[in-house]
Amino acid sequence: MVRAGLWLRDNVGVGGKFTKAELRAAFPDVAQIDRRVRDLRDRGWQIDTNRHDPTLNADEQRLVKIGAPVWIPGQSKAPKEKASLTDAQRSKVMFDDGFLCRSCGIGAGESYADGGQGAQLEVARRKVLMPDGTTQAQLVTECSRCRNGSKGHTVDLAGFMGTLKKLSDLEREVFAGWLKADRREPSPLERLWGMYRTLPEDARSAIRDTVHGENQ
Repeated sequence: MVRAGLWLRDNVGVGGKFTKAELRAAFPDVAQIDRRVRDLRDRGWQIDTNRHDPTLNADEQRLVKIGAPVWIPGQSKAPKEKASLTDAQRSKVMFDDGFLCRSCGIGAGESYADGGQGAQLEVARRKVLMPDGTTQAQLVTECSRCRNGSKGHTVDLAGFMGTLKKLSDLEREVFAGWLKADRREPSPLERLWGMYRTLPEDARSAIRDTVHGENQ
């Protein structure tokens, strides 16, 4: 594992890609070098496959982040494993979350907008900073892409509550409706803005001239 970490650091580099064939060629004397690389993930290393990054080919991986410097004595020890979830716990979390990724809203098996592989849902632990200053690890459903991108993210619940209290009565009523439906449909004005953002400059200019002319 130490040799694999040094090879990734020195020969691949953060942002670089490598294949299993290249990895095995670099360590012909190690029978399970793939497993040693996977062990690095437990030490905070982020190594993506095409499951997380659709721009990668099936045989490619990308070094996204270097975690613990495992070549330093005492740094190669894996962190204490968290208690694994039971099937019943996992099913309850997904049921409570509507069997949808709570970050992007995609359902299991659905295709991403960029044509990536069907989404796979997982149960992740999200750090939540509570109003009393303590931090809890709470469970949430995420797709594999969003889970990979949200690692290390902490939710500031007190900050959220503080912003909520600043809303006007009308804003709170609208927000309450979104909570009840557990979804939010964009307004016609927001849909227009989204369409406008996709237009070529000449078309955007024509729209600006129309709107400014009407407001004069």
